[in-house]
Amino acid sequence: MKKCFFSFLFSLIIGGNIFASGFQLNEVGAKAMAMGGAFAGLSNDLSAFYFNPAGLAFMKGTNVTAGTALIVPSAAFRGPAPSIEESKVKSRLFTPIHFYATHQLSDRFVVGLGLNNPFGLGTDWDENWVGKYAAVKTEVQVFSFNATAAYKLADNFSLSAGFIYNYATVEISKKQNLAPFDDEAFVSLKGTASSAFGFIVGALWKPTSAFSIGASYRSQIKHSFTGDVVTTGPSQLAANLPNAPIKADLVTPAQFTVGIAYKFTPAFVVTADYQHVMWSSYDALTVKYSADDKILTTSTRDYQDCFIVRLGAEYKWSDFFDLRAGFLFDKNPIKDEKVDPTLPDSDRLGFSAGFGYQLTDAVSLDFAYLFIRFKERTITNSQESYSGVGFAPMNGTYNSYANLFSFTFNFKF
Repeated sequence: MKKCFFSFLFSLIIGGNIFASGFQLNEVGAKAMAMGGAFAGLSNDLSAFYFNPAGLAFMKGTNVTAGTALIVPSAAFRGPAPSIEESKVKSRLFTPIHFYATHQLSDRFVVGLGLNNPFGLGTDWDENWVGKYAAVKTEVQVFSFNATAAYKLADNFSLSAGFIYNYATVEISKKQNLAPFDDEAFVSLKGTASSAFGFIVGALWKPTSAFSIGASYRSQIKHSFTGDVVTTGPSQLAANLPNAPIKADLVTPAQFTVGIAYKFTPAFVVTADYQHVMWSSYDALTVKYSADDKILTTSTRDYQDCFIVRLGAEYKWSDFFDLRAGFLFDKNPIKDEKVDPTLPDSDRLGFSAGFGYQLTDAVSLDFAYLFIRFKERTITNSQESYSGVGFAPMNGTYNSYANLFSFTFNFKF
């Protein structure tokens, strides 16, 4: 009985969408964020580390960039008709960081180091909300360290390659119905993945002074998590409540991005990107005992590849002030039956604006605001359990949006 309960409970707590696209953060620099992330064909600041590192080859001297984003997400769930009760996540602030530094070794060769958070965010529902058996708290954070080199093969063409090391943490908790007993347990998992490696390559071509085209490929990265599941509940059932070290491999997807930039005038540039995200690599999640490597449970994810379309524009108002704006459409990879409240995901639209200000000859500030509106998503075939009505499917309607602000300081030496 205990082994079966272990398997059942672990599949519930780890089966969520903890690396869904809702946790993916492309906000790794205020300038690019203000332009809707349409930056692969421009890549003219240090956020090129993420969008297209080939752009680093055109950086002069030594450059350092540091900044953060302030992300305030909101999500609500309403059960199927005739239900009118709405549950909302607790208000939280997330602050992913970005730091980059480059040095020009020669007229053609630039090297650099970078740090950002390409995945993050989370949800925190009330412990007694209607979906407490599906999710209470979920939080993921990934720190990504990058070492990159970029080389100009010609004055208008560059290539780049970079090494990526990720360190990730995950925290998940939910309640569990202990039927046929008239009790419930609180289950939590905390895990880390400290040895996840990948790479990024890029190319940037400027056939004319007004037009440029770029492309980059970021590899998938396997995160081997180790952690402990802790279950608390009524003392009379303690012998059957699982508390054990476990491990699981989670894969963040490969991404291919192509982008263009066109200067209509010396002061006005428009950009466009297409980003293909290969979420289909996340087809299943297998959880094992740490002690003997025995498979505990396998959860089918069956994600689909998706895409992001981005548009951006920048207008140079004066020698020291730039105005920017952008738009994005992000297609989600999760089928209806797989949606759960760990971070409710759906197709989304993003609208952004911002500015750049030259404080001194060597220091500049970028600011961006991005509003993301998730398409209202009604689920009628959920595979999650819905509390309050036994083990009926957790069908209902999700409504989500997010406000994002970003600040980046740039220094030239």
